[in-house]
Amino acid sequence: MGTSRRVTLNDVAAASGVSRATVSFVLNDDPHQTISAATRDRVKEAARTLGYVPHGVARALREGTSRVVVLNIDAGMEGAYSRSYIHGLDAELAAHDHVLLVRHGHHTAQSIQQVLDVIVPRAVIRFGETYLTGHALDDMGGGWRNGLAAHTALQLRHLVDRGHTRIAVALPDTESPLAATRLRFVEHAAQNLDIPTPVSFIAPHDRPASADAVNAFLSRAPEVTAIAGFNDDVALRVLTALRDLGRRVPGDTAVIGFDDNGYGEHVIPSLTTINVDGEAHGRLSARLALGLDTSGLEPPPARVVVRESA
Repeated sequence: MGTSRRVTLNDVAAASGVSRATVSFVLNDDPHQTISAATRDRVKEAARTLGYVPHGVARALREGTSRVVVLNIDAGMEGAYSRSYIHGLDAELAAHDHVLLVRHGHHTAQSIQQVLDVIVPRAVIRFGETYLTGHALDDMGGGWRNGLAAHTALQLRHLVDRGHTRIAVALPDTESPLAATRLRFVEHAAQNLDIPTPVSFIAPHDRPASADAVNAFLSRAPEVTAIAGFNDDVALRVLTALRDLGRRVPGDTAVIGFDDNGYGEHVIPSLTTINVDGEAHGRLSARLALGLDTSGLEPPPARVVVRESA
């Protein structure tokens, strides 16, 4: 395979016919140097033509940090919201001349330190940190105002407003860092809505196993008339299981999803769900990470996407 050598300041200097120092002054827009407009234009044109990119380590040493923001996403935290959040975070950082690096999976203190040592990032964000460190009800992190607690309550309230008081929560069969937090929010929301605390069960990914699990659960809890999915993936499993069991949705059992992954509108009956504007949260996080003004970036409230299943 062929390799390409990194374009250096010396290359730009040779192409534009000036000294390396002059190239550095021009590209760093040094205000203390008097360089003619023609020379500046020639240097910038040579840099563009050659594809010169400033050396990140050198700039990090000069500025104290690199222009990189690192986002760590723990396993089990991915979904429609996280993708939207990343889109907003990336766009806002790019608007302020920063680059986003997303790390998925399990993050140890050692692996994080390695990143810090190599990149010297401007900031490190842990996706969902508020909910993973015991501060889930702090308004700054969302909580009941515009965070996961409020979104969970909205999901439950939609069912209660339609006459359901005996509700169950369907959980994924894979470990999620947010499962315990969501169930705690469900319990709080049920107390506020004056209904019994919803019971929970696991909805496996395998279709026959999911039908067996739903059937077994409803046999034990025949009073349940509505099921709230941990997310849309789980809700779609439940929806399919109920149809396989010959149960009418929503006639026998209502189903509501969470996180609006885009597939709910393509099934029969279509899936009612909760939509959260992750992009707005991502843009807000970018501004906070860079220490910029956040006015005008108040995230809109979550909303119910009303379809047929509930």
